[in-house]
Amino acid sequence: MKILKKVWLALLVIFVLMQFYRPEKNIAQGEHTATFLAETNPPPNVKAILVQTCYDCHSNNTVYPWYDNIAPVSYWLSDHIKHGKGHLNFSEWEAYDTKKKDHKLEEVIEMVESGEMPLKEYTWTHEKAQLTTEQRDAIIEWAKRSRALYQLDQQPE
Repeated sequence: MKILKKVWLALLVIFVLMQFYRPEKNIAQGEHTATFLAETNPPPNVKAILVQTCYDCHSNNTVYPWYDNIAPVSYWLSDHIKHGKGHLNFSEWEAYDTKKKDHKLEEVIEMVESGEMPLKEYTWTHEKAQLTTEQRDAIIEWAKRSRALYQLDQQPE
């Protein structure tokens, strides 16, 4: 029984200490997605969906929920955001070449069509991120239209 008490005490101390050492927040100032929006020109309804459903994990600015202030959740969210931005970061759109932009939009289409995005874990706590069929169709239509522009840019002259 003494060992169990020591383990619980050690876990409690670790939990308390974790509250003082937090991962860096993903917060950007200004128009961090301006290039992406200017190039792909999403209609207002799609832009609203992207902001509400995608930007938290796929841009340099996350709107954090209250429970992010509690470790180890803060570490899990930080890792999740880092992973999401590694796949696609709308804030870094200007750094992608034309071929990569085309490919990223192709992936958006695939992930939305298959229902893999937004992630189920995200929609559990962000009810408004659950996409309707009409919203999915709007995103896919916009992404296909945007891809066509990038594919034209890749055509040999």
